[in-house]
Amino acid sequence: MTDVTFLLAAFTTLLVIIDPIALVPLFITLTHGMTPAQRRRTGLRACLVAAGILTLFGAVGEQLLTLIGITLPAFRIAGGMLLFLTALDMLFERRTRRREDKAHEAEAEQVDDPSVVPLAIPLLAGPGAIASMILLVGQAGGGWWGFAVVEAVMLTVIVIAFLNFLIADRLGRALGRTGTMLVTRLLGMLLAALAIQFIIDGIRGTGLVG
Repeated sequence: MTDVTFLLAAFTTLLVIIDPIALVPLFITLTHGMTPAQRRRTGLRACLVAAGILTLFGAVGEQLLTLIGITLPAFRIAGGMLLFLTALDMLFERRTRRREDKAHEAEAEQVDDPSVVPLAIPLLAGPGAIASMILLVGQAGGGWWGFAVVEAVMLTVIVIAFLNFLIADRLGRALGRTGTMLVTRLLGMLLAALAIQFIIDGIRGTGLVG
């Protein structure tokens, strides 16, 4: 896999998993009643916390797997399956409904600061994003260079999410529910294909097939 191809695959994977566009209506719900300045601070804090969590797992995730006796090919297969289930949820809207439920639960509990929970965890840095970071760093060859490449891609996606939060009101009105559903389903198709590729790479890594 060439560097450019890997960068595109890594960017697409994290963009689809984090799904910044689908988070816009949830961000609006969670920050209802806040001033524009408070919304900016909440969005920034959520993105910083999520970036920190994903950075941690990208840096030490593979070593953690080694410590508990899990091989990278096995994790690739398991991670691919997890991403495929996420893709199915996106295609059939189950993921959007779950995210909306979390947003409504947080609103019902009158959480003053939703930046850490549920915005950062699990909406931005959920299990799929964490698994993707570990898988992508391994796919990049591991080491600090591979981590730095994936880290740069992840931070780019987080910045996109933050920019979407800044224009949440306008973007939400422009897309509407139908537009958000369409984007989510298109991204779900891409994620399904990427998940299958992770599984194939994992099976090849076990040496069972050539």
